[in-house]
Amino acid sequence: MNTKTNDRLKTDIVPPADWLDVVRKKVEDLRFGSVQIIVHEGRVTQVDSLEKTRFPTLRDENGSPS
Repeated sequence: MNTKTNDRLKTDIVPPADWLDVVRKKVEDLRFGSVQIIVHEGRVTQVDSLEKTRFPTLRDENGSPS
């Protein structure tokens, strides 16, 4: 077995607390949006966030529809 490849695989493993911290931070930083967790073979491999920018409607500004 190639030990160099084996060593690389060990360093690629992220402890569970790390991805949870990333998710918590992304959720805390959002006002409107979503956080998506990507899993491959039972392991979290990616965390995406999508932030939305919302603008007030005329109803919100005036209290009644235009």
